Amino acid sequence: MSRSSARYHHGDLQNALEEAALELLETVPAGRISLREVARRAGVSHNAPYHHFGDRAALLKALGVRAMGDLVAAQEEALAAEEGVVARLTAMFGAYVEYACAHPQAFALIFDPEYCVPGSPSEEMAALISRNEELLASEVADLVRLPRFEGRDPEALAAGLWATVHGMSQLVVLGHLPRTASRHALTALLA
Repeated sequence: MSRSSARYHHGDLQNALEEAALELLETVPAGRISLREVARRAGVSHNAPYHHFGDRAALLKALGVRAMGDLVAAQEEALAAEEGVVARLTAMFGAYVEYACAHPQAFALIFDPEYCVPGSPSEEMAALISRNEELLASEVADLVRLPRFEGRDPEALAAGLWATVHGMSQLVVLGHLPRTASRHALTALLA
């Protein structure tokens, strides 16, 4: 599905370039995206991207931020649709896996240390990482109030759950686990 309906003609060039790059990212790994191809897809001169992005790395960092924003939004939407901590966490983690499956290249870009340096993300990415951590921390705080999770360290549990869901996402994306297995595994993990 195309994110942009037509080639760029006027208005927000930066957004048009990002949209063209996101279209590419649906089928091509980040490492194979070139500013020249992004410009061609956006319908602008091959020099136009350099007015907004100093280089390819700057464009990919911007795409990583947009992808992380989409991932966080998908999880927030999933949380809002459920009641009860186990159902909410299962939905949130399910949205995480589904985002990875629907957008594997964008998902990989979010966590690529070349573009999102661990411990030193951009200001925009740092805000999204914080929001994602807040979502998980809030749900885990409710989870450890349940008798079967009582007494567990919330930070350690959050880290373990995130690592499990992230690993599961990778296994599903790479074809080592069927997509349908993730929901059952998440339910078994939390039930």
